[in-house]
Amino acid sequence: MTTAETDPQNLRVLVLTPPEPDATLIRTVLGEARLAASFCDNLEELCRQVEVGAGAALLAEESLQPGGVQSLVELLGRQPPWSDFPLLIFFDGGGESLSTALRMLDILEPFGNVTVLERPVRLMTLVSALRAALHARSRQYQVRRLLGELEEAVRRRDSFLVQLAHELRNPLGTIRNATHNLERIDLPEEVGAHQRTVIGRQTSHLARVIDDLLDASRVTSGKIQLQRQAVDLREVVAHALREQDTAARAQRQRLSFTAGPERFRVEGDPRRLGQVVANLVHNAVSYTPEGGDIRVSLTREGAEVVLRVADDGVGIAPEQLPHVFDLFAVMERLPDRPTGGLGIGLPLVRALVEMHGGKVEAHSAGRGRGSEFVVRLPPNAASEPAPRGTAGAARGGRRVLVVEDNPDGRDTLRMMLAMWGHHVEVAADGRQGVEQALALRPEVALVDIGLPQLDGYEVARRVRAALGRDIFLIALTGFGQPHDCRRAFEAGFDAHLVKPADPQELHDLLEQVAAP
Repeated sequence: MTTAETDPQNLRVLVLTPPEPDATLIRTVLGEARLAASFCDNLEELCRQVEVGAGAALLAEESLQPGGVQSLVELLGRQPPWSDFPLLIFFDGGGESLSTALRMLDILEPFGNVTVLERPVRLMTLVSALRAALHARSRQYQVRRLLGELEEAVRRRDSFLVQLAHELRNPLGTIRNATHNLERIDLPEEVGAHQRTVIGRQTSHLARVIDDLLDASRVTSGKIQLQRQAVDLREVVAHALREQDTAARAQRQRLSFTAGPERFRVEGDPRRLGQVVANLVHNAVSYTPEGGDIRVSLTREGAEVVLRVADDGVGIAPEQLPHVFDLFAVMERLPDRPTGGLGIGLPLVRALVEMHGGKVEAHSAGRGRGSEFVVRLPPNAASEPAPRGTAGAARGGRRVLVVEDNPDGRDTLRMMLAMWGHHVEVAADGRQGVEQALALRPEVALVDIGLPQLDGYEVARRVRAALGRDIFLIALTGFGQPHDCRRAFEAGFDAHLVKPADPQELHDLLEQVAAP
């Protein structure tokens, strides 16, 4: 592909010299040096050609009379910031000509890259000066291209920030409204149940946005690590669809899943594969109008396990199709929706699929004709998946300590744990958390990391040193990078959950905790 820095027109030498003998000499030299040239009849034409695109200009001092210097000054003054156009000027050495050349150089140098060549010039000197000028001009075109790419990146970043603000404000506004509605004493029970469902749905949406943002950062920095095991993809898809079904039903969309009777075994990280499915289905929900159809299927094609997510939504324009997996690339918006998402879900899908040794493709017949995403994964190379631990089959409520400095977070978590049948005590800072743990000797402690007095890591170290393995320590924190998880385990935690934690995941974890 030709770029500005390799386009022959942009790297030609514009020549304006007296008719003879310089013109013949220049033609011969440029031809032997294999340098493209365009000969101009006058200074006005040369200035026009510079605006069109050129690598350098070679002219004689005679062509600058009268008023020629001013024309060049105006030309160079109109250059964009990236441009430093090279000018090479012949002049006769000695006497008045030298004084004229020096004055001309003083005028032109502040505006451009000017080289004065004294006649008679050595041919190799001329060729060397021209090649150096063209090399510098090629670099300038590279700078122009990089500046254009930077401007596009800034534009996409700004667009992303606008989209992010919308993605956060909408569910927050809905949660605030629903919370206000729940404060009414005379609210009918069925209305209250609906408002609580809305809060749960919007909270899940916020959690997904935050998770995608963090994972996009981890992908770009290469920090995602897969926890591989043998996985039945049918179970992964079914779980992801249960999570997305509420959003589809809210849009009165029909979400269907078909698969053959066989088991669709792959080797991979079940959480990350679930993320792939959830993002693809969420994308289909976002770009399919109310009442539309979303079809998910699993098949085998040869040795590969193939996942398809198809919809009859807005489709993808041909010019957008090659860019749907680009980071922050937001596809066409639906008329009744002010946002098409953040442009991070599909890039995350591609990265995760490729980390599993697979590939993902996007297909669409065009605008208004729906789209289909196809994920192809290699077959399972491992044995049966290891059974999940059953050390803590369900028994009576646990004695649980919650160490959390946020009052609302502490109270809501305490209430939820109590409703599950656990006996809950709370602490508001790290020092109090250690004191409570040593005095009460709970079976489980849920500890925030960003605590006052002592941070969560120090709490874990002190409690573990005092109580040993008689307590199960869970880090419940907003710090979710891989090194945060590693640091938590090094401090003595048994589990690491990222806020906002899935209540079901926390419930299951507590059910599996063995009696001390």
